[in-house]
Amino acid sequence: MTQPLLAVEDLSVRLPPGADRAHALAGVSLSLAPREILCVVGESGSGKSMLASTVMRLLPPGVAPDGGRLAFRGRDLLALPEAGMRRIRGAEIGMIFQEPMTALNPLRRAGDQIAEMFRIHTRLDARAIRARTLALLAEVRMPDPEAALRAYPHELSGGQRQRVMIAMALALEPALLIADEPTTALDVTTQGRILALIRDIQHRRGMGVLFITHDFGVVAEIADRVAVMRAGRLVEAGPADQVLNRPQDPYTRALIAAVPPLAPRAARAPGGPPILALAGVAKTYRGGGLLPGRARVTHAVRDVSLTLARGTTLGIVGESGSGKSTLARCIVRLLDPDAGTIRLGDTDLAALSRRAMRGQVRRVQMVFQDPFASLNPRRRAGDLVAQGPRLHGMARGAALDRARELFALVGLDPAAMDRFPHEFSGGQRQRIGLARALALEPEVLIADEPVSALDVSVQAQVLALLDSLRDRLGLSMLFITHDLRVAGQICDRIAVMKDGVVVEAGPTAAVFADPQAAYTRALLEAVPGRAWIPGRPQAAAAAG
Repeated sequence: MTQPLLAVEDLSVRLPPGADRAHALAGVSLSLAPREILCVVGESGSGKSMLASTVMRLLPPGVAPDGGRLAFRGRDLLALPEAGMRRIRGAEIGMIFQEPMTALNPLRRAGDQIAEMFRIHTRLDARAIRARTLALLAEVRMPDPEAALRAYPHELSGGQRQRVMIAMALALEPALLIADEPTTALDVTTQGRILALIRDIQHRRGMGVLFITHDFGVVAEIADRVAVMRAGRLVEAGPADQVLNRPQDPYTRALIAAVPPLAPRAARAPGGPPILALAGVAKTYRGGGLLPGRARVTHAVRDVSLTLARGTTLGIVGESGSGKSTLARCIVRLLDPDAGTIRLGDTDLAALSRRAMRGQVRRVQMVFQDPFASLNPRRRAGDLVAQGPRLHGMARGAALDRARELFALVGLDPAAMDRFPHEFSGGQRQRIGLARALALEPEVLIADEPVSALDVSVQAQVLALLDSLRDRLGLSMLFITHDLRVAGQICDRIAVMKDGVVVEAGPTAAVFADPQAAYTRALLEAVPGRAWIPGRPQAAAAAG
C-alpha cells in the first residue's frame, strides 16, 4: 500500500483560555495521497484554515497542538525543531493564502518576492534566478511575465496577484501544495482560470493538494476526495462523488441543501411603472498621471440605461472592474455621475445638489459588501441602526424602539443591541447593515455584493431574508453580484455589465436559458461546478 503524502492522526489543537471552545481541532484524522486533491470544506470557524496553519506550523500565539500526529512523507511535523520545519516550508510544502494583497509585501516588486524563494533556498546566481522567476510567471499563465516581474502588488489585478502567490508556492517544486480559500474573493471567470491552473499544474508536477474552501461549486469542480469539518471536528470524508451526491452526515446534507442551483427563479410581475429609471448614465475616473495630459482615464460606466420595476429585483452582474459598484454609488450619489439621468419616481437624483440630495436619502438606501468596514466599530449596534432616524428628527427613545423592531425583523435578538460590531459573526453584521438600511423605510434597496463573503448556509439565510423583506415591506431591489448562482435565486431580471457597458439585459430565466452576448455565455460557462446540481446524484455521473 502506498504511503500517504500527508497523514493527520487524531490531531487536536487547543485554543487559549476564553475562546468560544476549548479546541480549534479535536481528534481530526484524514490522509492525502500523492497526486490527489483533497478538499476540506466547512463554514467559518470549522477549523479548516487552522488545519492548514497547523500543517505549516504557523499557528498564532496561544494556539498549540494538544495531541496527535502530523506525518508528512512519514516524518512527524509536530516533532521537528523549528530549523527543520523551515527547511520544509516552501521547499517541500508550499502554501497559497486566501488574500494575496495581505500576503504580498506592498513595497516590493512581484518578481523580487518570487525570486526570494530561490535566494533563500538555493545557490542559483542572479541570472538563473531571474530566468526561473520568468518561467514560473509564464507557467501560471501571467499575461505579460516581463511586466509582472517589475510590477508592485497594487498594480496587478486580483487574479494576477493570486498567480504571483501560486508562483511563489510552486517555486521550489513542493510535493504538497496547501491552498487556503485561494479563489474566494475572485470573479467567476478568474476563479475558473485559477482552478484550471491549479489542476493542470498538479497533474504535470504530480503534487498532492490540500484545498481549503467553503464553496461546494469549487469542490465539485476540482476535488478527488472531500472532508467536511464542523466546529473543529471531521464529520464526513470520502470520494467527491459520494460526499457531494450521497452525503451521510446531516450537517453535510444541510450544507449542500443551502447551495443555490445554477437555475433561475420564476420572475415576479412588476407592480406598476418603474420606481427607478436610468438613462445614459456615465462616470469617468481621471488620475494617476504625474504630468499634465498624461493622467490615466477610466470609463467606469458608459451610457447605461436601465429600469427597476416596482416590487421586483434587478440584478447587476459582472466581474470586478465592470462598473457595477460605481453605478450603484452614482445612484445613491456617493459619486456624482458625469452624464445621464437617474429618476427615482419623478425626481432626477443626478440633477440634485448635495444639499437637495439629503432630502432624498431615506428613499434609497444601500447595503455594502463588507459590513465590518461599513459599521463604526466604536458604536453599539443599536445606536448604528437608530442613527438614521435620529438624523431625520426622530427622538432617541423612539429611534431605539424602531431599532428593536428592526433587529427582530432581520432575525437578531434585540437584547444584542448593546454589543459592538466585532462581537457579531459576519452574517449577523450583514443583518445589522440591512437593519440600518431599512431604518428609513426606503423605496429602493441597493445591495452591493451582500453575501459574497458569507458561508453557504449564512448566504442562504440572508438571501431568504432579503426575499421575505421585499415581499413584506414592498421593497424594490437592485442586487449587485458576480455570483450567477446567487443572481438566479433572487433576481427577476438581470443586466450583465462589462467594461462599464450593459452588454445584455432581460428576464433572468431568458438570459440563463439563451444568453445572447458572448460575455454572458463565458460567465455562465465559468461557474465552478456548473454541471453539478445539489441533491441530484445523476448530475455528477453525467458530468464525468
